[in-house]
Amino acid sequence: MRLTGVYWKQFVGNYWKRYVQRRMREVNGFDKYVPLIGWKVMRNKTWRYNQYRAWETMGQAYNSEEREFIPVEPIKKWSIFKGDREDKSGMSDITEGALLGIGNPLLDITVNGDQSLLDEFGLKSNNAIIAEEPHMPLFQKIVTEYEPFYLAGGATQNSIRVAQWMLQKRNATSFFGGVGNDMYRKILMEKAEEVGVNVRYETHPKLATGKCCAIITGEDRSLVTDLGAARHFTNDFLHQPENWSLVEKADCLYIGGFIVPVSSKAVVSVLKYAAANNKTVIMNLHATFLCKYFADPDLDLMRYIDVLFGNGDEASEFGKCMGFDFNSVSDICRKTVSLPKENSKKGRVVVFTQGRGPTVLGDGDDVREIPVHAVDKSLIKDTNGCGDAFVGGFLSQLVQKRSIDACLRAGSYAARTVIQYYGCNFPDKPDFE
Repeated sequence: MRLTGVYWKQFVGNYWKRYVQRRMREVNGFDKYVPLIGWKVMRNKTWRYNQYRAWETMGQAYNSEEREFIPVEPIKKWSIFKGDREDKSGMSDITEGALLGIGNPLLDITVNGDQSLLDEFGLKSNNAIIAEEPHMPLFQKIVTEYEPFYLAGGATQNSIRVAQWMLQKRNATSFFGGVGNDMYRKILMEKAEEVGVNVRYETHPKLATGKCCAIITGEDRSLVTDLGAARHFTNDFLHQPENWSLVEKADCLYIGGFIVPVSSKAVVSVLKYAAANNKTVIMNLHATFLCKYFADPDLDLMRYIDVLFGNGDEASEFGKCMGFDFNSVSDICRKTVSLPKENSKKGRVVVFTQGRGPTVLGDGDDVREIPVHAVDKSLIKDTNGCGDAFVGGFLSQLVQKRSIDACLRAGSYAARTVIQYYGCNFPDKPDFE
């Protein structure tokens, strides 16, 4: 009997389903598997994600653009046709705690305000300040009288959150920082953990959790930051056995510049341990006023840094602090790469971003400028989290031992994504390939 129309469709669909399950049983030892990440298909020799199973109607529609495709479960080296192709997503390979961040955690609180709110606290519509005593009632006011939007922030924690989002494996990242014992601490922890970050906050009962209020008026943002307990992270907390075990577990350690003046003893202890155990140390200059710490011969931070981030202004200031006799970012990058290192098993990579200007990359003897592809202005909502997102995307590939070019591509992708949201925010799932 010849099968036609809907019967033929049902026959092919059922056959395909049975074939997939048979192959899954042969390779993995079980019949059914509900994918957590979604199916992956090969189209035009490029891996792409598809949340629909290949035999479902939507899955067939997704693949209809190309006849030659290979459905792949999110399990390494699992494929259906002969000539198995390796799943290079790396998501199933990354271990828990592979990436550790240490920085100043802040709860980002964003509200839509008006001029009267700015006037009440003496704020400007497009400015950033450190909160003083007259500004403290602002935080309670926006929480109780407005509709706040919360994010787990602080530059280093932003980057860790973005890396966690890109990795899509819960607890692949961990984060240390100081917080108070208040309502803001609870919100901060919830917002970090909902992305999948394993947070280990040092709680200071007599201090307030650090927070940053962003008041949006039209296209402007007025930022008011209270660092609070973030300035009080201690070396003693870090070295508690249950906490130090996360340092020992991590392959890559990302330390923000802002934490250096807060707890330089803790920073140096981590750097020395990492160099002695061949772990990758990543640091960020983060601000021009912090560059003096990276040039301080007593701290000698640069000796332990494997990957250094900064922007053009920070690079110039760092060059001055180091006494370099040239001004171009490329020359500063080249000289920075060649500075002495404690761990000779690893080379040094230096990445200096310049906004819309080219990113300067130093990798061994190779120093080059990489053009930045601008985002359509109509899509831009907030540029504040772009730098943090770039670092987070970069780290998500570095911790998987991908090439520097892959790291840069992921960093650019994360920055282009975050720039389309308010704050350092992103969609539920990345579609980076």
